[in-house]
Amino acid sequence: MESRRADVFISGDSGAQLPAPGYVDLLVRGYNVICGAIKDCANCGLELSRNTFRNNAYLTWSEVGMVCLCAILWTVTRRKLTSCLLQPVAKWCHLKPKDAMKMPESAWKFLFYSGAWSYSAYLLFLTEYTFFQDPNSVFLDWKSGMTIPNDITIAYLIQGSFYGHSIYASLYMDVWRRDSVVMVMHHVVTLVLITFSYAFRYHKIGVLVLFLHDINDIQLEFTKLNVYLKNSGSAYTFINEFISTMGCISFSITWFWFRLYWFPLKVLYATCIASLESVPNIPFYFFFNSLLFTLLLMNIYWFLYIILFMVKVLSGQMKEMKDLREYEEEETGKARLLNIPDNDSDHPNLREEEGHVKNGIPKEKSV
Repeated sequence: MESRRADVFISGDSGAQLPAPGYVDLLVRGYNVICGAIKDCANCGLELSRNTFRNNAYLTWSEVGMVCLCAILWTVTRRKLTSCLLQPVAKWCHLKPKDAMKMPESAWKFLFYSGAWSYSAYLLFLTEYTFFQDPNSVFLDWKSGMTIPNDITIAYLIQGSFYGHSIYASLYMDVWRRDSVVMVMHHVVTLVLITFSYAFRYHKIGVLVLFLHDINDIQLEFTKLNVYLKNSGSAYTFINEFISTMGCISFSITWFWFRLYWFPLKVLYATCIASLESVPNIPFYFFFNSLLFTLLLMNIYWFLYIILFMVKVLSGQMKEMKDLREYEEEETGKARLLNIPDNDSDHPNLREEEGHVKNGIPKEKSV
C-alpha cells in the first residue's frame, strides 16, 4: 500500500490538518483507496488474519470479566431503579396504562445516554484531545499495543458494558417494536466495534463514534417522556406538548447532522482514507470499515422512519405524535413489567390482556 500514498492522499506535512471533506470527495477518494487496498491484499487470507490478530490485539481476560460484571450491574441497577423509582413516578403522574408501561424504559435510557454523551463531550472539548476538530489525525501516532489513557478507558468500560446489557435488555426487558431485530443487530455491531477498537487501539475514533450517536438517543427518549406526560392529564400538558414538538424537530435535524453528515465525513473519511495514510498496513482495515458502513446503513434505515413520521405529520395523517416503530397491540399488555397486582383496579386492561402479549406482540390463547 505504501506505493499508492502519493496518488490518493494530499501531499504535504503529515501533521497538517486536512480541509473538511465533502460527500463527493469521500466517495471518489474512498473508492480509489478501497480498490487499491483490495489489490494490495491479494495475498490476504485466514492465516494472515490470525497472525495479524495475534500480533496486534491487546485485550486481557480481566478486562473482559470487568465488562461482563458491569453489564450485569447495569441490568440489576435498571431493575431496581425501575421498581423503586420509575414505576412509582409513572403511577404518581397518572400516566395512561400503555404509557406507564413504556415510561421506565425511556427514563432509564435518557438517564444513561445523558451521562454517557456528556462524558464523551467532555473528552472531546474540555481536554487536550483534538480528534473531533481534526479526525484525520487520529491515526498519526497509532502504535500496536499503545497505552490507552485512563479517561478513555473509563468511557470504553461504561459503553461496552452498557451495550452488553442492552443486547439482553432489547430481548427481555424493552418493549418489542418493529425495528427490534435491527436494534439487537445494532447493539451487537456496536459492542463488536467497541471491543475490537479497544483491543486494536482505535480508541480515538471510537470515542468520536459514540459522541456522534448518543446525542440522538437523549433527544429521542426525552421527547417520548414528554409525549407520555402530555397525555397524562397533568396541568403541564401544553408545556409537554410544546417540548415534545420541539424535541421531534431537533431530533430529526441532529439525526441527519450527526449520523448522516458528520459520521461519514469525519469517521468514515478518517477510517477509510486517513488511516492508510498514517498506517499503510493498518490491521483489519476491511473488517472495521465494514462494521462502520453497517452502522451507517442502520442510521439510514432509521432515518426512513423519521421521514415517514414527518410526512404523516405534515399531511395530517397523524393527529398526535407516536413512535411509528411500535405495534398498536402492545397498548394492552405486559402488565408483568409493572408488577401490577391481581386486585389492582388502576390498570384493568393490562391485567386482562397479560396472557395475550409477549414483547408487545399478540399471541394466541392456549386452549
